[in-house]
Amino acid sequence: MIRMLFTLLMLTSLSVQAVTLEALQQRFASQPVVRADFSQLRTIKGMAQPLKSSGQLLIAQDKGLWWQQAKPFPLTLVLDEKRMVQVMNGQPPEIVTADSNPQMFQFNHLLRALFQADRKVLEQNFALDFHDLGQDRWRLVLTPTTSPLDKLFNNITLQGGAYLDSIQLNDRQGDRTDITLSNQRLTPTQLTDEEQQRFVF
Repeated sequence: MIRMLFTLLMLTSLSVQAVTLEALQQRFASQPVVRADFSQLRTIKGMAQPLKSSGQLLIAQDKGLWWQQAKPFPLTLVLDEKRMVQVMNGQPPEIVTADSNPQMFQFNHLLRALFQADRKVLEQNFALDFHDLGQDRWRLVLTPTTSPLDKLFNNITLQGGAYLDSIQLNDRQGDRTDITLSNQRLTPTQLTDEEQQRFVF
């Protein structure tokens, strides 16, 4: 009985500890590979219905971001330190590098940083407003401080708990993109052979 009470007290004390940005970055750094499902809702000013898409993603700290849209049409996006590769409907890969398209590459490098909550990259481009929401939930609002991001976005909001659960992008045109992540998985902690091949082009 005493052990049970002690355990409950320990769990309670852990649950009321505030979530900080430092703790969040440490948490994400301890997740070398994250697999998840995603759904994306893009609300465009002047369009009656939002655009919906869904698929799977894979974030590997030593490889980058693999994003595979299944609906409404197949599209694969791979981002690493040196390039962005896009494959649409089985067509030949379209490869973007920092040399060939610096602006596009900067944005996609940022996209990878968003999924990994890379504080160093985020602080170089945004003012960070972090909120502990309680129950181990948190929200991070990013307001652009550098060009061209400040010309593209009003703000970007990340929310989650143990994992990143959602990203909301509010752009200067009045459009909004909501990305919701679900079914996050951390095991296996290493990429499988098949997953390794997803980053080979």
